[in-house]
Amino acid sequence: MSLLSRFFAIFGAKMNKALDRVENPAETLDYSYEKQLTLLKDVRRGLAEIATSKQRLRMQVEKLRQQEAKLSSQAQQAVLQGNDQLARMALQRREALTPQISSMEQQIQQLDTQQENLAERSQQLQAQIERFRAEKEALKARYAAGKAQVRISESFTGISTEMNNLGASLQRAQDRIEQMEARAGALDELVTTGALEDVTQQLSGEDDIDRQLRLSGGTSGDAIDQQLAALKAQLGKGDQNQLPPA
Repeated sequence: MSLLSRFFAIFGAKMNKALDRVENPAETLDYSYEKQLTLLKDVRRGLAEIATSKQRLRMQVEKLRQQEAKLSSQAQQAVLQGNDQLARMALQRREALTPQISSMEQQIQQLDTQQENLAERSQQLQAQIERFRAEKEALKARYAAGKAQVRISESFTGISTEMNNLGASLQRAQDRIEQMEARAGALDELVTTGALEDVTQQLSGEDDIDRQLRLSGGTSGDAIDQQLAALKAQLGKGDQNQLPPA
């Protein structure tokens, strides 16, 4: 991998981590769920307002009907008293209440339709929110599991890298030790063969010939030969069963 490719790979990994922190799927799902709950509260608030408006209209209609009944009673009393003008006035006022009552009743019917539609939407929205909540929790669980798996994989990757580095360090140490051992053996061989002078032997006054004689055991061999010849001469002159003195 080139240096530029490696840079882009590292930069991409950093950006993915930054974006993951900015847009956390779990937080996004919770936010969407809260928005839906807010919408459901608004719908229910609308239902309450419609119900309140209908109740007010019904109370007004009831008051108008009571007033209408009162005017009808007044018109009857006026007729009984022979006061046609007063009866006519009561009937006119009662007649003016009729369109008001009719209009309010139409408004109540419209509010009933709106309330039914809004109540149906509220139920649908509530069911949708319940489904979303279940899916949200499942997705959050999957995200948490995947995130944990990524952390574990990254940990194992780090451990593998450390083990590889450790193995490389051990191999380098082993190579270094073998190199030092080979160097020490080569130096010993050079000193033994005389290709490399020994400083301690130079201080003792021994040259390379003396060292070779010492290693070959020439001086010690001559002394042994002399002792062996003397021993044979003694055995030839004296009793062979008698051992010579040491």
